[in-house]
Amino acid sequence: MVLLRCRSLTINLSPLLPSHFQSHKLHTTRLFRIPNLISLPQISASSSSLPTNNQTTTTTRSISDAARFARSVLFVPPGVDIEEITEDMVLPGSNIVIGPFAGHSQIKEVVFVKSSARARDCPKDDLPEIAILGRSNVGKSSLINCLVRKKEVALTSKKPGKTQLINHFLVNKSWYIVDLPGYGFAKVSDAAKTDWSAFTKGYFLNRDTLVSVLLLIDASVPPQKIDLDCANWLGRNNVPMTFVFTKCDKMKAAKGKRPDENIKAFQQIIRENFKQHPPWIMTSSVSGLGRDELLLHMSQLRNYWDQ
Repeated sequence: MVLLRCRSLTINLSPLLPSHFQSHKLHTTRLFRIPNLISLPQISASSSSLPTNNQTTTTTRSISDAARFARSVLFVPPGVDIEEITEDMVLPGSNIVIGPFAGHSQIKEVVFVKSSARARDCPKDDLPEIAILGRSNVGKSSLINCLVRKKEVALTSKKPGKTQLINHFLVNKSWYIVDLPGYGFAKVSDAAKTDWSAFTKGYFLNRDTLVSVLLLIDASVPPQKIDLDCANWLGRNNVPMTFVFTKCDKMKAAKGKRPDENIKAFQQIIRENFKQHPPWIMTSSVSGLGRDELLLHMSQLRNYWDQ
């Protein structure tokens, strides 16, 4: 446990069921549970009476340890005092703290705008956009359909690699979801793969309206080198990202690993390359797990960008 302003944040490895993932409202007192995907400092402090000098020293050190933990493990958005974080501010199934920039996250309208073969052909209306990226069979289109709660907003296919363009979807007439080509299993020529890689990287490096990238990771399989390479490339180029673990309702028998074990293994590798852990969240397009929480996280990213 870690003490956060005289309150304890319990990291629990118990499976998270869909009933835990209901709409989250800011400043609730509900206790959220998040998976034990990181090792926590052992911190204790007593608040039952007025502290002595020794107790004061202990409490101060504990709060400092909690702040250190928050900086290295939790995603703390702007406007949040690290030493004021309490467990009800952490979204379930994630390391994401909700702050004052979180706002309206309901999707009322979504409209396909255009497909672009080059970054310079993308919409030029200066609206914020959040891009979705991942391996070709990671469930990218299914997640988009789950977020907007409309079937076939993004084309799903049993043949991975169908998306070969940058696709913009206008949400609530105010921001974009951007569906990027999947990587890894596209059935295209080597030349086309090279061009695809070039224009995708050009989008990341030159798109001023890009708020963040949702990097989708298949939690039903062990960590994949291609995903780690992509995460490291984004990190080296200072592209903001959130790890979105998909298929958290599945376990592939041949692999013998549960999603939480695969997520833990992935994060252990990430911590070796990142001083501060990027935000992450567990999802399932089948059960809807994590949907509302992810939308709330996306809202605070957009709102801060829009300031």
